[in-house]
This record gives sequence, structure tokens and C-alpha cells, in this order.
Amino acid sequence: MKEVFNNPGKIIVTCNRRLVEYVKNEVEALGFEPVRIFNTGLELEGTLNDCIKLNLNLRIASQVLFKLKDFHADNADQLHRELIKIPWENYIPKESYFSVTSNVHNETITTPLYANVRVKDAVVDRMKQKYGTRPDSGPENDRIVLHLHWIESRAEIFLDTSGQLLSKHGYRLLPGAAPMQESLACACVLATKWNMTSPFVNPMCGAGTLAIEAALLATKRTPGLQRMNYAFMHLLGYDKDVFYEERRLLKAQTHKENLPLIIATDISEEAIQVAQTNARAAGVEHLIQFDVCDFAETTIPEEPGVILFNPEYGERMGVHTILERTYKRMGDFMKQNCPGYRGYVFTGNPELAKKIGLRASRRIEFYNGKLDCRLLQYELYKGSKK
Repeated sequence: MKEVFNNPGKIIVTCNRRLVEYVKNEVEALGFEPVRIFNTGLELEGTLNDCIKLNLNLRIASQVLFKLKDFHADNADQLHRELIKIPWENYIPKESYFSVTSNVHNETITTPLYANVRVKDAVVDRMKQKYGTRPDSGPENDRIVLHLHWIESRAEIFLDTSGQLLSKHGYRLLPGAAPMQESLACACVLATKWNMTSPFVNPMCGAGTLAIEAALLATKRTPGLQRMNYAFMHLLGYDKDVFYEERRLLKAQTHKENLPLIIATDISEEAIQVAQTNARAAGVEHLIQFDVCDFAETTIPEEPGVILFNPEYGERMGVHTILERTYKRMGDFMKQNCPGYRGYVFTGNPELAKKIGLRASRRIEFYNGKLDCRLLQYELYKGSKK
């Protein structure tokens, strides 16, 4: 069955909106060439063994999907007839557990849950025909996962080789208040074009996600080293030697010397405790200097680097009148205390951003969940701009 993992096919790497350029860069750095790029992902050619490499290396993606079949289906009965033709016995062990996820837009389907049930029925019917027994199925995505993409009359069925989302990097034991997702935090750090050798300063660090992602990038430690369960591991033909060899290569590439100074501060002692717990789980606590203080008391190293704020922006937390003063103080602090640095503020509130009082040289678009956000860049010149 190992040939199943070596057969070439179509791979879809998904991501959240506005992150695809960062995923594209990661994929290309791994030696893959995208054949199609769209708003929430990209398409590659490769094997299931290539999916192992992608899962272990990607920081900003959500899923790695391997296509099994595409077909025409006007309704659920046609969907079932096409799916039962797939040799599921080549992929799913006799006694196993699988789940189904879907993205469905078909006028005959009122809920994607019904489409999921028809996928499960087709798989079970095929397996019963072949073996006289049926695999178990349910909602947990921690073993074999199938993904249906069905728009109008065009359907595609995939193996979701990731299972649980790659955008969660596995170290955030404590989420903290209004946390930024790990994949978004990583993209924000990359968007600053930080050289990963100069200081990285993160006041208002909250759960510590930005500082932790900076430390992981600087050490070349990938999220794959945090995780020991992927959906591909439960498929027939999986060769654990391929997985462990990729992990060995990832461990060998990590940096342990000449690492940058990373500073994370927060006025909340509880937030710093949460951040330290998460950094410890990520294996980078020793690389981050944590301090409990108002952001204006944050130590700024003389060597210029990057300073990145992720303040509250009034959608879920904070009071506007207080936040207006806070944003003004951030601008004053960067201007007066951070000469030579590049300053960044991540916010979903353009009105509050005006209170910073500095002219942004770049406005990088992101979404935080459904919130339209910007990462604002400020050049903090020594002396006058001239």
C-alpha cells in the first residue's frame, strides 16, 4: 500500500484570507511550484509523502488537502453514487475512525451536515461491500479526515492530511484575552521584514503569541516539531520513517546560537504568566525577556530593530476614550524612545490609529477573524527625517 503515498496528484494548501502570499513564499522555499493561487490557498502537484513535508514545515497554512477525485453531482444521490466508486479500502483501514468536513454550495442541500452524512454513507457502504465491516465515524478531526468541496454541480473529494488545523501551532496552553491566531502572528512578524538578528520588542504582549512566533522564526523551529498527530498517519500506506526523517531534518536546521534579543512586556502580571507558560510549551521561554510594566517603561535596546504593538482596538475589548489616550501614548513612545527602529501597530480600528500621530509608511492588510485589520508601519528616524 505504500505506493498510495507515492502516487502524484493535486494538493491544495488552504489558509485564511490575506495570508496566501506568505504561504506561497513558504511553499516555494520548500521547493514546490504553485500551479494556481486563489484568495484562500494555492494548488500544487505532489504526493501524499510531499503532504507530510508540507504539514511539518508550514507555519501560516490551515490545511493540506490531497485530491482523490472530482466529478459532476447535481444532488446528494449523485454524490453518493460517485463516492462509492472510490476504492476507499486503499486508504482507510478496516477498523478505523474517520470524520468529514465540507464546503458546500448546492441548491439541493440546505445544510452541509447532510452532505457530510452522504459522504460517510458512501464510504461505509463501500467498506461493507469489500470487508463486511464498517469503520466508525464522528466529528473528531484527530484521525482520518475527508473533505468535500461541492460548488453547484462540481464536486471534489480530498484527504485532509492535516486533520486539526495547522494554523494552531500547539504551544498555546493558555489563550489569554482576545488572542491572535498563531498563523496570523507569524505572518505579521514576517510582514515587518525583521532580519531575525536585531532586537524584536513586543509591548502589550498579551498571551505572548507575537514574541513566541518571532523566537520560533529566529531559531528556525517549525510548528511541526510541536505535533505528533496528523491525519495522514492514520491512512493505509503511511510510512513512519518518512515522517521521522523529516522531523530529524527539522531538528538539525534549528538555530541555537547568536540569537536575537526578544523583549515582551505587559502591564498585566497574569498576561505575562500566560505568555511565559506558552513560551515554555513552545521551547523558547529562555529566548524571551518578559517584564511586567506599562508599555512606556519597556526596555528599548540601543541597537535598532523592530517594535510591534498589538493593542486593543475597541471591537471586543477596551473603552474608546481610554484607548484614544493609549494610542497617542504609543505614538509618543515610539517617536521619543525608539529612534532608528521600525515601528508597527496592528489594529482593526482606523479611527484609533489616527491618534498615534505618526505617518504610516505602509498599511499591510490582514483579517483577524472577520475583522478588517491593518499592520501599520512607521519609520522612526534618528533626529529629523531629513
